[in-house]
Amino acid sequence: MDINQINKELALLLKDNSKTLSVAESCTGGRISHIVSSVSGASNYYLGSVTSYAISIKNTVLNVDLSLIEEKGVVSSEVAMEMAEGVRKLFKSDYAVTSTGLADKYPDAFNPAGTVWIGFSSALSKKSMKYMSHKSRQENMEAFAVKALEFLLECIKEELNSQPAQRP
Repeated sequence: MDINQINKELALLLKDNSKTLSVAESCTGGRISHIVSSVSGASNYYLGSVTSYAISIKNTVLNVDLSLIEEKGVVSSEVAMEMAEGVRKLFKSDYAVTSTGLADKYPDAFNPAGTVWIGFSSALSKKSMKYMSHKSRQENMEAFAVKALEFLLECIKEELNSQPAQRP
């Protein structure tokens, strides 16, 4: 799906359901936030973001436990979900999406280069997904941001579809 189509569908879904969104990014460096905020009227549902490149910010601002980072690695399902939970609570949003990964040629002890974990959080669930891309740093960052928004849209649709319809 085209990023503009994803973004428009996400905007309509959030506005039509009176839901809010926050974002925490690491390896995408603000790209998710840039895409979301590029829609006119995004301030009706988009509350803001934290770009948490440093582990200390993941810990102090997003409340990701340092022992979790040491045990699982900063690029992990668990950290992505804790980042999502942390930013959702910080902004008091209905939904949150996050990215934590390795955008270029340097792997870590847990993952090869080109790996991203995307996290999702709502009051009802926390989920994550792993995605791999083996392009340039810039191309990976763009691909990670698009994949994060695709995942976010899928999670929100799934959650909204599972809730009973409200009567007027």
